[in-house]
Amino acid sequence: MSMIFFACVVRVRDGLPLSASTDFYHTQDFLEWRRRLKSLALRLAQYPGRGSAEGRDFSIHFSSFGDVACMAICSCQCPATMAFCFLETLWWEFTASYDTTCIGLASRPYAFLEFDNIIQKVKWHFNYVSSSQMESSLEKIQEELKLQPPVVLTLEDTDVANGVMNGHTPMHLEPAPNFRMEPVTALGILSLILNIMCAALNLIRGVHLAEHSLQDPGNWFCWLDQTS
Repeated sequence: MSMIFFACVVRVRDGLPLSASTDFYHTQDFLEWRRRLKSLALRLAQYPGRGSAEGRDFSIHFSSFGDVACMAICSCQCPATMAFCFLETLWWEFTASYDTTCIGLASRPYAFLEFDNIIQKVKWHFNYVSSSQMESSLEKIQEELKLQPPVVLTLEDTDVANGVMNGHTPMHLEPAPNFRMEPVTALGILSLILNIMCAALNLIRGVHLAEHSLQDPGNWFCWLDQTS
């Protein structure tokens, strides 16, 4: 029976999704938990290490180390030990495949979507291989969870909150400086009028020169001879 439904790898500092499993359910409840996971991914920097949020039918588990976190949506029947063992295995596979420079320079979502092949293999292994075959790995994780229990989040912690919507954080806009326009003085008006008059005179002079050149082309050629 499948207990791990969806998994993804995200960058901790900004919640950028790096890769994810491409086969997932389309029920309304599941899509709601996808939205919760997306909202939580944007705030993973607040919850270092491991954490869980449980609902009636689904639960979200995450495990982060450095700037990479692995997250999963599981059935509520999935033991936390198995979920965290799955996430740790996924983390090691991802960090072995991509170096920190590539991860840090990623600028678009799902830049490493090809890693989905590994996610599918690991997910299948944990969904269908008996626990007895993973006993040593599960015992190791169980001891770690006893020494350092995961953070327990409420459903409110995974809600689209604090202005976070559709994967975007709110922009904090600073008020623009308030510039007051000073009234124009009499001297300024006079200067403006003089500038306009000078521009008009130059325009008229240019028109007259053009007309004179057209009426007496001989002068134009004489001038060319003098300058050559």
